[in-house]
Amino acid sequence: MAVPDFQSFFKPLLEIAADGNEHSLKTARDIIARKMNLSEDDLKELLPSGTQRKFDNRIAWAKTYFVQAKVLKSPRRGYFQITERGRELFEKGHEKIDVKILNQYPEFVEFHTAKTGKSNNDSLPGTESPVETPEETLHKAYQSIRSDLAGEILEKVKSNSPQFFEKLVVDLMVAMGYGGSRSDAGQSIGHSGDEGVDGIIKEDRLGLDVIYLQAKKWEGTVGRPEIQKFVGALHGKRAKKGVFLTTGKFSDDAIKYVEAIDPKVILIDGNRLANLMIDFGIGTAVISNLEIKRMDSDYFIED
Repeated sequence: MAVPDFQSFFKPLLEIAADGNEHSLKTARDIIARKMNLSEDDLKELLPSGTQRKFDNRIAWAKTYFVQAKVLKSPRRGYFQITERGRELFEKGHEKIDVKILNQYPEFVEFHTAKTGKSNNDSLPGTESPVETPEETLHKAYQSIRSDLAGEILEKVKSNSPQFFEKLVVDLMVAMGYGGSRSDAGQSIGHSGDEGVDGIIKEDRLGLDVIYLQAKKWEGTVGRPEIQKFVGALHGKRAKKGVFLTTGKFSDDAIKYVEAIDPKVILIDGNRLANLMIDFGIGTAVISNLEIKRMDSDYFIED
């Protein structure tokens, strides 16, 4: 089964704490994983950001919500213990504990209002019963913004001239660390029609190896025949590496074809092109930076 939403960890976490003893988060993770019958693959599933296991993240946020609601307390780093309020909540025997139940506690409402940015005049925070942790919500919002930006960039690239597209390819390759200087790279592309090759760019600043380029400003799908022509040109030049870029897409046959051939050919379609432009700052401008921080518990340890 997939890792449940973080609210599903509320009740099992409270059940573990109900004996009144201190419990480590590590021990709680093991107990809850067995109780939920989660497989090793389930436990290894990462957040969309790839920075943390989803299971660990959701348990940690369940504990954070309980601490903010004064249901649990943290006597020391990595440990939790039930409070009197937590004992009262446990004794009520709720079949399910979620954010709606935690909204009965003023401390939690204050915490959650600040987190969600909603005022007291809005609907009570948590009535939507969120299934994602804040990191997951933030990452999803970022991916949505990035996807919209990539689409906007691709449409703009398509509306520009083939000459602009060739310049864009050079700028991107240089930004990615290829081609030496901008002037060197610019001299090696732009004269299309050389037996199926649009340009040559240095793989490193010394030019110890070169990469052959084909850049197609297309609306439709690039099929296997076009890729075969490019590969034939590479063979004719005894080239080992090639990059085929297009504003369109590649057919499944084309993708399967390059996976089984030598020389090595990388296919960059319109969507990947736009995302690489975002990654390397080509045709984009930064409007804001967000830093996500966590508490450094080591700082608060007294000698």
